[in-house]
Amino acid sequence: MKHNRRWLALALSGVLTLSLLAGCSSTAADTANTREDPAMEETTGSDALVIVEQGIFSAGGTVIESDGTFDVSNYYTSREGSTAHMDHANVLYQIPEDATGLPMVFLHGYGQSRMGWMTTPDGREGWSDMFLRMGHSVWLIDQPRRGEAGQTSVAGTMTTTPSDQTWYTQFRIGTYLNDEFTYNEGSQFPQGEEVLDQFFRQMTPDTGMDNAAGDQNIDNEVVARAVAAAIDEIYDRTGQDSILVTHSQGGLPGWEVPRYTDHVAAVVAIEPGAAPQVDSDAYNAMVEQNIPVTFYYGDYIGEEFTDVPAAAMWSMMAASADTFTEAYNAAGGSSTVVRLPDEGITGNDHFMFQDLNNDVIADHIEAWIQENVTE
Repeated sequence: MKHNRRWLALALSGVLTLSLLAGCSSTAADTANTREDPAMEETTGSDALVIVEQGIFSAGGTVIESDGTFDVSNYYTSREGSTAHMDHANVLYQIPEDATGLPMVFLHGYGQSRMGWMTTPDGREGWSDMFLRMGHSVWLIDQPRRGEAGQTSVAGTMTTTPSDQTWYTQFRIGTYLNDEFTYNEGSQFPQGEEVLDQFFRQMTPDTGMDNAAGDQNIDNEVVARAVAAAIDEIYDRTGQDSILVTHSQGGLPGWEVPRYTDHVAAVVAIEPGAAPQVDSDAYNAMVEQNIPVTFYYGDYIGEEFTDVPAAAMWSMMAASADTFTEAYNAAGGSSTVVRLPDEGITGNDHFMFQDLNNDVIADHIEAWIQENVTE
């Protein structure tokens, strides 16, 4: 009963109609007014996004304890004999009315949080809303030591060193020349100073990372175990395995997740930092569970893009997907590598889920799910 709050939604005037947080912008207003003003039905129609259940919880993690005995008479400053709950994932979820698809778990990349899946820098719908409309419940993770899961067992050091231009170039949106941000030719990234202001403010530090020393290492096992715990919880609540959608750095622990749970239905890897090495523990766990995999890569990848500084680096990263796919398919698995320009979808960067054509790419992914993932 504790996992099924649908009775509460029914008690609150029939069905709770919601759109969540800033990522929903105008949709939130339309949806919120739909039940109160029948005239709104004519203008919103099928565009209204009806959520019957939503919530937030933590999954996985550890508890550490300091030596000694807690001194309740000095409770405010005493730290001996104290505990701390940390290194967990934080999961925000929404379940749509008439859910028909498998749950989709979204794991963000470096310097990011779940916000990136929920909105775009120019305020359009993010992928979380799009896949809700397609009938999937969505489960949006802040990985351990990031965002709303910031409590960490490893002390990090934040830095105030500016780095917008570095990441903008690494993400293949464009670069920085003559004191202004440029865009790659044919870019689908939304443009404008206000857009860039919103985009850069999505960046979120890792509380367990020594940023001041230039340390960008993330404990993939800690992240993978927490994500696996979240997927197990989702299975307990829904009775369904989950489709794991990863991005960038999140792709690395994402490959490790099947080592700790057998409830991964498929993996959709959006430009992961690398594919798993053939015959690694992660690779073997995926082969054993016969998990369908697909990789998605955007534009501006390859040595021919001489004006895109990060193009050659991303070409090497993408090559690992080809190596994995060849071996994985030979071992009886199913893996595909989607290069969007080959599909006639051009102008996309590392943040394809925030680009102007993010709906086209979401539709492409849904078509792959329908063809390759069984419930």
